[in-house]
Amino acid sequence: MKAFTTIGLLVFSNIFMTFAWYGHLKLQETKVISNWPLYLVILFSWGIALAEYACQIPANRIGYQGNGGPFSLMQLKVIQEIITLIIFTIFSTVLFKGETLHWNHVAAFICLVLAVYFVFMK
Repeated sequence: MKAFTTIGLLVFSNIFMTFAWYGHLKLQETKVISNWPLYLVILFSWGIALAEYACQIPANRIGYQGNGGPFSLMQLKVIQEIITLIIFTIFSTVLFKGETLHWNHVAAFICLVLAVYFVFMK
């Protein structure tokens, strides 16, 4: 159960992270915040990032073996990176119509899946 909770929190964390890091670009593109000064955009993104941390920190605490969780620190990091790339790929291809997935992106994802395999190998 801790593994599912950890992964679920990491997914939510990465959704917030992606919106904090790249959502302002879409909001600027749609003219929602195009007149905002940079410091307001930063504060807005920090507000979203707070929600990211509210999910990320518990995910790491619940999932880490040192706290009774199922994952080593290295495994947690690799899981988080895979989730980040999946969320970012969905975000960028759905919200930014000019961004497309190419063969080299798929090849890179395959390499990352192999990284997950190797990090969980005994």
